[in-house]
Amino acid sequence: METKPIRGEQRAFMTGNEVIAWAALAAGAEVMYGYPITPQSEIMHYWARLAPRYGRRFLQTEDELAAGFTTLGAVLAGEVAFTATAGPGNVLMQEPLSMAEMMRLPAVVIIAQRGGPSTGTVIYSQQEFNLTCYGGNGEGLRIVYSPSHHQELFDYTLKAFHTAWKYRFPTFILGDGYQSKMREPVTLYDPAERGLEVAPSRPLVGVPGTPGRDRPPVHLRNTYNLEEELYEALQETIEAYDRAAPEIAEWEAYRAEDAEYLVVAHGVVARAAREGVRLLRDAGIRAGAFRPITLRPFPQKELREMASRAKTVLVMESSYGQLEREIRAQLYGLTVPLKGYRRPGVGITPEEVVREVQKYATRSAAPDA
Repeated sequence: METKPIRGEQRAFMTGNEVIAWAALAAGAEVMYGYPITPQSEIMHYWARLAPRYGRRFLQTEDELAAGFTTLGAVLAGEVAFTATAGPGNVLMQEPLSMAEMMRLPAVVIIAQRGGPSTGTVIYSQQEFNLTCYGGNGEGLRIVYSPSHHQELFDYTLKAFHTAWKYRFPTFILGDGYQSKMREPVTLYDPAERGLEVAPSRPLVGVPGTPGRDRPPVHLRNTYNLEEELYEALQETIEAYDRAAPEIAEWEAYRAEDAEYLVVAHGVVARAAREGVRLLRDAGIRAGAFRPITLRPFPQKELREMASRAKTVLVMESSYGQLEREIRAQLYGLTVPLKGYRRPGVGITPEEVVREVQKYATRSAAPDA
């Protein structure tokens, strides 16, 4: 039986779902629990095929609720566990994931967005932004990465396992159906050979020693008898999240320093935004792009700095204003006009980015603007 799935660096041409399976192997994931749903099902298929070679395990559960709770059970036992789902499965999985937030369990969850509401399409959307970032009851304290291309699917899936165990918050990779199915070149690597840290796992229950004598007692609760008890527990968790947020938040900017027209997009749409900005610059229009890589915690400070210098902020998304509402909240108090371009469940091209920015640039240049 082989022990290391990746040695050195290996160039490959594969789908996003394959990339995620290899990244989970490279990160040291020991077990995956899941239930099939398009477009993420192939993550399960690839993992189930690869895992036995490296002494890893897989269990197909009866539904997404069970997949979520079995993942949490493995995490409690100290195993590096993950799951993956999409669309209606993401809805069902919010119950266990809400428990993970309350108990601070470092589960890793891969989301491959599909169109909705309900069954919608099995293809593509960015309509699971709200659900993934703020799902569950309570305020939701979780970490959400939004990769833009296949190399980032690999890099941030690796990082998700490290982040989850380091900070002990459930951590998500928010992908989509386009990324899941299309093929792109990617470099696979062993994180240890690059000196990248992967935070170690450890059992959270069943630890040796007598509580109160040999070690502090373990308090992993998700139910409280009194309002004050819940309040105190939440304050501690919220403070831990706020302390970690500046270390976790990531973003990418492209020609945004002097941008008059700032295009904000995440995930695969950010690729169109970047190419559209390049074309606009060639045409003499000072456009720039800002991409939040972490949707939770959100890189508010950096976005506000760039938006404050712009004439217009344009939010482009394959959903009906979910990202736009987040950006409005993050930019509250600034006077810069904020516009939205909404294509729920439909892809966005660089040509659309160019057309939309030109529309506002033309209005700005008009004598009576």
